[in-house]
Amino acid sequence: MSEMRRDPIVGRWVVIDVDHPKGPGDFYKENNARHRRATCQFCPGKEHFTPPEVDALRPAGGGPNAPGWLARTVPNKFPALTREGEVVKEGLGMFDVMSGVGAHEVVIETPDHDKDLADLNAEEMGFVLKQYVGRSRELARDKRHKYVCIFKNFGPSAGSTVEHAHSQIIALPMVPKTVLEELRGAQSYEQKHRACVFCDVIEREYKDRERIVCENNSFLAFCPYAPRYAFETWIIPKAHSAFFSDLDDAALKDLAAHLLENLVRMRKALSNPSYNFYIHTAPIDYLRPQHYHWHIEIIPKLTRSIGFEWGTGLHIVPTFPHVAAKYLREA
Repeated sequence: MSEMRRDPIVGRWVVIDVDHPKGPGDFYKENNARHRRATCQFCPGKEHFTPPEVDALRPAGGGPNAPGWLARTVPNKFPALTREGEVVKEGLGMFDVMSGVGAHEVVIETPDHDKDLADLNAEEMGFVLKQYVGRSRELARDKRHKYVCIFKNFGPSAGSTVEHAHSQIIALPMVPKTVLEELRGAQSYEQKHRACVFCDVIEREYKDRERIVCENNSFLAFCPYAPRYAFETWIIPKAHSAFFSDLDDAALKDLAAHLLENLVRMRKALSNPSYNFYIHTAPIDYLRPQHYHWHIEIIPKLTRSIGFEWGTGLHIVPTFPHVAAKYLREA
């Protein structure tokens, strides 16, 4: 018999398939090998093919838009939102429309075409996270922006169209619905229990132990009790913090090592799957930081959504989270 579980943050139900559980060997293996080095516009020496950089890490010095960088951020050539103009919102009868003003940037994670994020060392991962934090703070200064979304697509089935290791940042003139659901759920929980729901989740994960993947001084990784996807993993700071951009140097160093460890574990356990990860943080100028707790969600692309899931919003998950966590711990 299948088991239904409810997420304590947003109230979403999921179905765990008990009768047909899947392990790492039961999922389709996607080939994520790299090929297109000669035509890659993200490689050093090709800086003139990208829009002028907005930030880069060059510890040895050197001018912008030239080789010598360790991590580099540029505007997206084909942005989802554009920087020019003011945010204009109006109602058209029953419909609302808003001008597509914001920012869309690409973080080129390494100068080495043959490396992905999981191939970096902890120091190199720290270079990437410094770009995330620095750009988050800079984009937050623009009063047109209400939310900064940081995400990575790795592999074709996860939406990546460029082989060279990169992630993306989009600043939005509104707060997305998924984040609003978490904010409302967290606020409702705090009003009822006088506690942060994410902090209570951490406490419960330590009590149960079986869903924990790994941890370090500052961060905990676990497979959530009611996941939407097989081998879904969350990384969360142990200390309460609403804003990702508040990371200090010590916590950033811990996060670099922790994120790297989890990506390596996932690659080994699941044979280098395509994946998405995204950082859920409080909106810019959020006034109730005691309610919310920023975190990273990592989603390996092991299955496809089916009609039932699209039609109901109920995800069918073929692997118990404690079983997924066991495979990841042993990787």
